[in-house]
Amino acid sequence: MTAFNSVQMKYILASASPRRKELFSLIVPEFEVIPAKSEEKFNMSLFPEQVALSVAESKCDEVFAENGDAVVVGCDTIVVFDGEILGKPKDSDDATKTLKRLSGKTHYVITAVCVRNKYKKLLEFEKTEVRFNNLSDEFIKIYVDSGSPLDKAGSYGIQDGGLVKEYFGGYTNVVGLPVSLVKKMLEEVLQ
Repeated sequence: MTAFNSVQMKYILASASPRRKELFSLIVPEFEVIPAKSEEKFNMSLFPEQVALSVAESKCDEVFAENGDAVVVGCDTIVVFDGEILGKPKDSDDATKTLKRLSGKTHYVITAVCVRNKYKKLLEFEKTEVRFNNLSDEFIKIYVDSGSPLDKAGSYGIQDGGLVKEYFGGYTNVVGLPVSLVKKMLEEVLQ
């Protein structure tokens, strides 16, 4: 097993997400957080997987441009329902509408990952199928009022109780950082 705590190697997570930071710390004990500053731009003519890969690569490249001596990890998580990408909600009303659409239905969560150092750049994604419980209007209102869905793609977090009936694929992928995939990519980029 590779230890990612080498004194010589500097690791950077190009994300402001506290959930990603927590998951990344399971792989790399010591790292810096430097979120990409540019706005996420979607080219909607691409397949959802390509959109996520493009955004993850853009975040990674932006942070790597200023930190060329480091191993940089950039991620992007999207929720896809009926072929449509559901990003972070604009406001509470938008979150409510999204949750009502997802209630009792199945959607996909795709997290794209870009890992690079000065020698290699890798791009991969993981996809998880998620089925929601039937959500009552009251449940949705309480959940939205909590503020939790407002900073999350698809207006929800799998770690928040009562929403998800079942899922097929990686749990940490839905949270926003597919731990096994990222570990494998880090090992590969350091070879």
